[in-house]
Amino acid sequence: MKNYNVGVIGATGMVGQRFVTLLAGHPWFKIKVLAASERSAGKTYRDAVGSKWAMKTPIPENVADMVVKDALKDMKEIADEVDFVFCAVDMPSEDIIALEEAYVKLECPVVSNNKEHRHTPDVPMLIPECNSEHLAVIDTQRKRFGIKRGFIAVKPNCSIQSYVPALHPLKKFGIKTVLACNYQAISGAGKTFETWPEMVDNLIPFIKGEEQKSEIEPLKIWGKVENGVIVPAKEPLITTQCLRVPVSDGHTSAVFVKFENTPSKEEIKKAWAEYKGEPQTLELPSAPKQFLNYFEDDNRPQAKLDRDLEGGMAVSIGRLREDTLFDYKFVCLSHNTLRGAAGGGVLVAELLAAKGYFD
Repeated sequence: MKNYNVGVIGATGMVGQRFVTLLAGHPWFKIKVLAASERSAGKTYRDAVGSKWAMKTPIPENVADMVVKDALKDMKEIADEVDFVFCAVDMPSEDIIALEEAYVKLECPVVSNNKEHRHTPDVPMLIPECNSEHLAVIDTQRKRFGIKRGFIAVKPNCSIQSYVPALHPLKKFGIKTVLACNYQAISGAGKTFETWPEMVDNLIPFIKGEEQKSEIEPLKIWGKVENGVIVPAKEPLITTQCLRVPVSDGHTSAVFVKFENTPSKEEIKKAWAEYKGEPQTLELPSAPKQFLNYFEDDNRPQAKLDRDLEGGMAVSIGRLREDTLFDYKFVCLSHNTLRGAAGGGVLVAELLAAKGYFD
């Protein structure tokens, strides 16, 4: 695989920091540009981040003294220097749309962690193991923008990336109804316990916008490409609740599911154990070897024990049992800033690279 020069737009935020740590030693991708807002531009990355550095490992030495560029004012220069950019910015929605589309029109592909283009019909929203066929709509998107090389690809919200992968291999049994209660870590709000002491010994039963995303985004993941665009699935019916809990990293979901053709417990476990997606087939650098991992121990999965499984890119599942209202219920876990955010973005980029979309 050839090497690619990449940029991180929004490099000083928590997801941007995670992109930086993941890319520092990546075998295919080399950080060429770090960019952020006007107030960070012109400073070294070390100085721009300062006390906001939230990762458990130090700032990588190969980028610590890199001078941060202005994501807006230096856009043309950035687009000329890189093969593509990762984008994880904190801006008003209309500004994010304008920013990402401006890079695309400069023929610079954008792999986005932001929500603004998730429901655009010709923008693929990818869990790479589940819907890699949606890359086909990039051709339609390029025609819409009148460009040859640029495009936008996005990753879904972190809240769905524990339970949608667990449900995906079970679609063959005809999933009719899903209830998912998501218990979401504070890093999903860009916080640590040091910056959000109010979350210690606390639970907040509301996260703005999360339940709507959690109910709608899976239907696009499970949609079909028709006439060059993604048409969302009409079922299953999904209802969710999303709660913020005092956990540093790792989103846990309690899932209840009803089937049209109810499988046995053994059939469900077999489907999880045997499932592989295109990232596993292609042996992409960030892909977990075993995507879905079932624990027989009733006390698993646990965020503290299992969120870092396979570099934080695997999904952990446990407590599969029959239910009185639904057919089955189980618990699943994913690392929200790795599989659910920056790590998922890097895996999307690896899939795009392997398929030649950056060439």
